[in-house]
Amino acid sequence: MLERRYRVDALLARGGMSTVYRGLDTRLDRPVAIKVMDEQYSGDRSFVQRFEREARAAAKLHHPDIVAVYDQGVDHGSDGDHVFLVMQLVEGCTLRDLIVDRGGQLPLPMALSVIEPVLSALDAAHRAEMVHRDVKPENVLIGSDGSVKVADFGLVRAAAEAGTTSGSVILGTVAYLSPEQVTTGAADARTDVYAAGIVLYEMLTGRPPYVGDTALSVAYRHVNDDVPPPSELVPDLPPAIDELVVRATRRDPAQRPQSAEAFLTEVRKAREELGISLVPVPAPESAERTAQIPAITDDPPTAQIPAVQDAPPPPPPAAPQRTRAMLRPATGDEDYAQDAGPVPPPPPARPRQRGRRTVAIWTAVVLALAALVGGGAFWLGSGTFVEVPKVVGQTEAAAQQALTAADLVGNVTREHDNVVPEGTVISSNPEEGTQVRSGSTVELVVSLGKPEVPEIAEGTPLAEAESLIRNAKLVPKHDESADQYHTTVPEGRVISVDPAPGTPLNISSEVTIIVSKGPPPVPVPDVRGMSRDEAFATLAAAGFEPYELGREFSADVEADHVISTDPEPGTEVRLAGKPRVGVLLSNAVTVPNLSGVTVEQAQQQAAALGLRLNVNAIFHRQNMVVFGQYPLPGSKVRPGSEIHATAF
Repeated sequence: MLERRYRVDALLARGGMSTVYRGLDTRLDRPVAIKVMDEQYSGDRSFVQRFEREARAAAKLHHPDIVAVYDQGVDHGSDGDHVFLVMQLVEGCTLRDLIVDRGGQLPLPMALSVIEPVLSALDAAHRAEMVHRDVKPENVLIGSDGSVKVADFGLVRAAAEAGTTSGSVILGTVAYLSPEQVTTGAADARTDVYAAGIVLYEMLTGRPPYVGDTALSVAYRHVNDDVPPPSELVPDLPPAIDELVVRATRRDPAQRPQSAEAFLTEVRKAREELGISLVPVPAPESAERTAQIPAITDDPPTAQIPAVQDAPPPPPPAAPQRTRAMLRPATGDEDYAQDAGPVPPPPPARPRQRGRRTVAIWTAVVLALAALVGGGAFWLGSGTFVEVPKVVGQTEAAAQQALTAADLVGNVTREHDNVVPEGTVISSNPEEGTQVRSGSTVELVVSLGKPEVPEIAEGTPLAEAESLIRNAKLVPKHDESADQYHTTVPEGRVISVDPAPGTPLNISSEVTIIVSKGPPPVPVPDVRGMSRDEAFATLAAAGFEPYELGREFSADVEADHVISTDPEPGTEVRLAGKPRVGVLLSNAVTVPNLSGVTVEQAQQQAAALGLRLNVNAIFHRQNMVVFGQYPLPGSKVRPGSEIHATAF
């Protein structure tokens, strides 16, 4: 029992930072998953404080694609302190299990059906200013009901910021680390986008893009190589899917989709253009255990990873990936630790080895100094220095000409600016007058002018329109009171924007999005007095589904004709789906004219209409003829009413 409330039951998984158990909240009688952090973290007060802070933040994330966090605490038991997290129990498996079960790769529709909820979960976290930092198949759970959920928000950050690691150590899973995590340890929304792109690549191809003999070699591949398009391994993939993966995994964060929301919009757009529908995501039939966070086996981490071959055969299913602590290189020569724990100290060198190592070090130092002296002499003797010319305020073409004349190269990036006209240089780096070596590159920032309201087609989804507006450096605004009815644009889709597309605005200006409320409501037709068939046809033609509400007596309405409707005539009803209208019919019976017929014939007519005949006569004889009746012919009476007839 933890804190006398949570009963710890079966072991579910063991990861690099924690162990996960199936458990029971005895107070609420609710099955839960309990993540117990390793002892190395439990004894670190700094980690415990950050763990509690991150757990509280994660508990505020309420999203169907995020594993819910219920509670956190520290149990002070006789066997030591146990830092734990109580989470939603997800019956099913991990994405890793699904990839293995499917033979190493997923069909394209299934891969897109997984990545969309993953990005939706990351978007919710990013809006709450949380970055996952460790997106990988082991942290994506597939429920037995086909749901896809992301787990472990905030835990890597808690460990990374605590005293258990230093500034030169990063935590993460090497196959999914972004270049900026490797080089600086920085992480933002674009870091999660990179990892999600790697996960999409792995789902499509059955393996991550980089493998190597050491974690160091894999990390350096992330920093120095571009992720290849997945079609190199799966040739029948559409180019649009290649573009998705390549854009999400750019080494420069500025060239990726800037958030999970933007990446999700691109994924949905590509899927719609390719005509691919979402499919159910099944939990593998072979998965006999419950998946949780991170759902991996007890096997130790793989020490050796096969190197990439030029023409590899279909690779075996990838081994589970553990979150690792690695030394981040300051000069590019440090080693990465292979295990999740602290880096062990090296064994002491023997005297002869130490002597040889000393000689080698001093030799390297002397050679390095000689190279520096030689290089400096060449630099000072034959190198040419020039002054960066004035380019700010000039057109791009004029600035490039000035740089070329000074034997410099201009590299242009473009930004919106409220004041500087389009095509004009805003700034340069280095600045005007700086002495640089000839042939150097000068970074130019050229104005795009004021941002313009983007072109948004009628019927665009609201989320996509908002993303387009944000990408244009403007602020989307959806005021539901401004929404309008529309006969052709589906409910929830964009009708128009205000100001109109193409209008120049200052950066961060608001753009109002007008969204459709669906078709306008229509009044219920007045079908009172119509026959049943005529009323049903009239209502169906107006877009309603008529049904018989019942029958009752009305002295004013003929039998099988409409007395009233529900809703009442003239009531405005939205034609969402096919609204139903109840029709109340009359069951009145019209009294026939019995005068001049024999009593026997009159009785037969009354019985056929469900009426009773009461005959009055002075002398009852056969072949009597009716010469008077009440109610009068043509009157409307209730079914079963009595007709009084006078016969002679």
